[in-house]
Amino acid sequence: MIDPDAAIEIARKRSIEKGWAFPEPVEVVSRHRWFGGLDRFEIETNAGQRGTKSRFTIDAATGEITSEGYIPR
Repeated sequence: MIDPDAAIEIARKRSIEKGWAFPEPVEVVSRHRWFGGLDRFEIETNAGQRGTKSRFTIDAATGEITSEGYIPR
């Protein structure tokens, strides 16, 4: 099981690998399973702002990135 800070670092490393920007502020939302237990983290950079964004969904148990996306504007 990983924590939100580890999830941010995983997302930051992937952004660097892909050449994507990783602007602040970063928002992490913890999503839980229906019957309890942490399921995943949803990470959005440049949260609440217009412009460039990176978005990631990371499995809380394994630290695997299950979804990623980039908006370069």
